[in-house]
Amino acid sequence: MSEAATQEIGLEQFGEIARNIEAEVAKVIVGQHEVVRSTVICVLAGGHALLEGVPGLGKTMLIRTLGDVLDLRFSRIQFTPDLMPADIVGTDILEETEDGRREFRFQPGPIFANLILADEINRATPKTQSAMLEAMQEKTVTVAGRRYDLDMPFFVLATQNPLEMEGTYPLPEAQLDRFLFKVNVRFPSVGDLVKILDRTTGVDTPRAGNVADGVQVIGMGQLALSAPIPSHVSEYVARIVVATHPESPESTQMLRDYARYGASPRGAQALIIGAKINALLEGRFNVSFDDVAGVAPAALRHRILLNFEGQAEGLSTDDLIADVLKTVPKRAN
Repeated sequence: MSEAATQEIGLEQFGEIARNIEAEVAKVIVGQHEVVRSTVICVLAGGHALLEGVPGLGKTMLIRTLGDVLDLRFSRIQFTPDLMPADIVGTDILEETEDGRREFRFQPGPIFANLILADEINRATPKTQSAMLEAMQEKTVTVAGRRYDLDMPFFVLATQNPLEMEGTYPLPEAQLDRFLFKVNVRFPSVGDLVKILDRTTGVDTPRAGNVADGVQVIGMGQLALSAPIPSHVSEYVARIVVATHPESPESTQMLRDYARYGASPRGAQALIIGAKINALLEGRFNVSFDDVAGVAPAALRHRILLNFEGQAEGLSTDDLIADVLKTVPKRAN
């Protein structure tokens, strides 16, 4: 889809396509507006999303529905403890040619698609989880010393069960940092649960239609990257990220007491691109402080590590992020 890079998408067309995507997803997914919005932001940014929640909340269904809405090659990888790296990236197989000779041929794995559903990613061992690192960061895979490029666009939308559940392995910090957003999927309200039951216990099963393709998705991402961001907003982002580090003089007291490590520069990049797309989704080119604050939990919650005291107090990284947003001034003094 190399020609997609040259297609121009205007603000009005951006908003129309994005609204159509969210409307089609809403035909299948009840409620979860913040989850859907965050996932759409990741896709339009060309980034990866990690959705965490207990089984049965529709995480897999949401990603499958996005696969229906976007005209992209879709691939599902079910992560299990016995899954091997070669099961993801592929392997060389020995074949006999027409003239009787034998030679190795590369057999691509399921990672060679545009939209990857990495289902229950934290049920695989760390060795297998690490097989995703190169693909997520470099958009390539290396097998037997040879590098293979992945087709663009390329997104990994992963689901994860809470770490307290049996048979889960925590993702390495380096891999977590490759996810643009970590999205917490909450249990639905009573009203939403009634709608879910109405849709899923009858004869008719709702289906989402296709409304966009890879060319348009890449064009929308290019528009987001070209959107200007005011210097005072980028400085606000920098102060937020620096404040998440407990050793920094800019840090809050809560972070000094309960955080072990703060967000990486990728966290600042996620805040900027997420805020840009959030503004475009609202029909604006100007990025505001509220756009940054709106995406901050999803962009930072997996990039901050609690220390022992924080875990003992039962705090979450969302509590620390809320304290930073409340404390860090929007403009430099």
